Amino acid sequence: MRWNVGKPSLGVGNGPDREVKMNKKNRILKNTTKARFSLLEGIPKNLPALQRAFLVSKTVSGVGFDWPHLKGVFKKLREELKEFQEALSLRDQKRLREELGDLLFVLTNLSRMLRIDPEKALQRTIGKFIRRFQYIERSLQKKGKSLNQSTLLEMDALWEEAKQKERKRSP
Repeated sequence: MRWNVGKPSLGVGNGPDREVKMNKKNRILKNTTKARFSLLEGIPKNLPALQRAFLVSKTVSGVGFDWPHLKGVFKKLREELKEFQEALSLRDQKRLREELGDLLFVLTNLSRMLRIDPEKALQRTIGKFIRRFQYIERSLQKKGKSLNQSTLLEMDALWEEAKQKERKRSP
């Protein structure tokens, strides 16, 4: 089966950017009027993996290849987590990589269904992690200790302290 993609509408106007817009319009039209063998051919392979996974799942969802309810996504998530744990118990690095990818893909689908941008969600989590870890570093420094001189138990207690302080600041 071949997928024919419609031509996008791009207003060009008569302003000073007309030539640039015309070239861009021609490039887009040329790329989108090619017959495709797969709906997914139009998704660039050089996108960051999280963004590409989101676009793939969004695209196939548009033609009905999707879970009708969140319940199905959570069932799939449990299934993939079980497969990951099996691979972990076997210490099979190749299978672990595959199962981790499957987990990430399911989580990307979940974010799409919840209308949460996974890139933004992950960036926020990274920022939160950094803030909390830096809290640990500052707290240890105030005690005259380095990270290497403290125990995991001590660092974990400071992590929890940082979480509590963040929660008090947030309404």
